[in-house]
Amino acid sequence: MLSLDPQRRPLALAAAIALIVGIATVSGAWSLQIFADIVPCPLCLQQRWVYYLGLPVAAAALAWLIAGASTGVPRVLLGLTALLFAGGAVLAAYHSGVEWHWWAGPSGCATGAGAPQSAMGLLQQMERTRVVPCDEVSWRFLGLSLAGYNALISAGIVAVIGWALGASRGK
Repeated sequence: MLSLDPQRRPLALAAAIALIVGIATVSGAWSLQIFADIVPCPLCLQQRWVYYLGLPVAAAALAWLIAGASTGVPRVLLGLTALLFAGGAVLAAYHSGVEWHWWAGPSGCATGAGAPQSAMGLLQQMERTRVVPCDEVSWRFLGLSLAGYNALISAGIVAVIGWALGASRGK
């Protein structure tokens, strides 16, 4: 069984939690898109970039900790992960506000793909493009949309990493 010294344990736990929760979250989004035919809007797709960037960084931190090298690099990597997910939480909260019509979304949020080159191209694009406005909620559970849950999940990941960075500092 893998044994980590006390200084590494909180950091490794935070990296593992970020990975597990993050992979489950993005996998859930993909599953809803594929199996429930929930088409993501442009803001939804932007929110996924936090996972695409943050999860490999968290994985690198965990690998570094398991390898047994100093904790300096993993602390920096987890700090970067926390910053990415903090930005993701802000973006998801912004998207939730757009969905609740508290403020306007970006002007190009539901414009679809680029301009076609001909009238026939326009007709073909219209047939295959499903425009999803950012202020339209596709799915809610207990009053929250997917963007709302993403804000909570991202903030939770930031909190766990913040706890780990604090807990491992004095050891």
